[in-house]
Amino acid sequence: MRAVVLVEPGPVENLQLRDLPVPEPRPGWVRIRVKAFGINRSELHTRLGLAVGVTFPRVPGIEAVGVVDAAPDSDLEPGQQVAAMMGGMGRQFDGGYAEYTLVPRSTVVPFSSDLPWEVLGQVPETLQTAYGSLTTGLDLRKGQSLLIRGGTSGVGFAAAALARDLGATVLATSRSRDRLAALAEQGVDHPLLDDGNVAAQVRAIVPGGVHAALELVGTPTLPDTLAATAVHGTVCFTGMLSNQWTVPDFYPIGYLPTGVRLTAYGGEAADLPPAVLQRFLDQIASGELSLGPATVYRMDEIQRAHDDLEHNRVYGKLVVIT
Repeated sequence: MRAVVLVEPGPVENLQLRDLPVPEPRPGWVRIRVKAFGINRSELHTRLGLAVGVTFPRVPGIEAVGVVDAAPDSDLEPGQQVAAMMGGMGRQFDGGYAEYTLVPRSTVVPFSSDLPWEVLGQVPETLQTAYGSLTTGLDLRKGQSLLIRGGTSGVGFAAAALARDLGATVLATSRSRDRLAALAEQGVDHPLLDDGNVAAQVRAIVPGGVHAALELVGTPTLPDTLAATAVHGTVCFTGMLSNQWTVPDFYPIGYLPTGVRLTAYGGEAADLPPAVLQRFLDQIASGELSLGPATVYRMDEIQRAHDDLEHNRVYGKLVVIT
């Protein structure tokens, strides 16, 4: 089978397309014929040497979509459409950047859809992260206001779609003026140019501050995101588009605005039940929901795709077709 192998952390040239044996099936694991996979910041962090507990060489990829090829002692049948995500994929064991991947059953969510694979490849980790952040992380409700810091990321577009579907008012940021129109097309009520002082812009629209904020950029923008949030509001730290995720010399009383809550979200496949995944796929198929733009690559374009992600040349989700 063809697979992308990260031989060691470093430049994009360390991602190499190789022929590997098809993994042998084993009880409790599912072998998937991969049709598409998404590219995520997680894999960029792994390539840059920022991830811990990863051994090399390694097939990266924290997600994939495809069909079951073999599933010994499992409730899944060959040919079943599935999504796989998280649970150690691409770190503790080989992940989704391959024509076949072998993953624990706990990472697999079945579904049925006639959507093309390049659309389905956009969904698993993006939807799981957005859905978990808005529900578990923020407990967002109809009629509330939500700020998405990093709105033109794949998760940002998905979170905006889910929040609008829920009935929330959505404010979302981009550092590029040219991308504000894409936020408006996604249904964002208030696209905001991120000039580093988003809190002032937010409070000009929502004087008391937003009920909820989703931080996808990282710790550099977190203080300003906190300042944009209302007393008794919640900020959920989910993403690290800046590649910075720690706060040095963290002093809570000096760092956190009085009465503003700070939480985090980092979930697993179990946070996206099959019924939820199926409902959203059906909404995408009917045109009721869109997860935003995607850029599609072939497997032999993996180096270009990673370079595009690292240098912010494209926005939305990056998807590779096998």
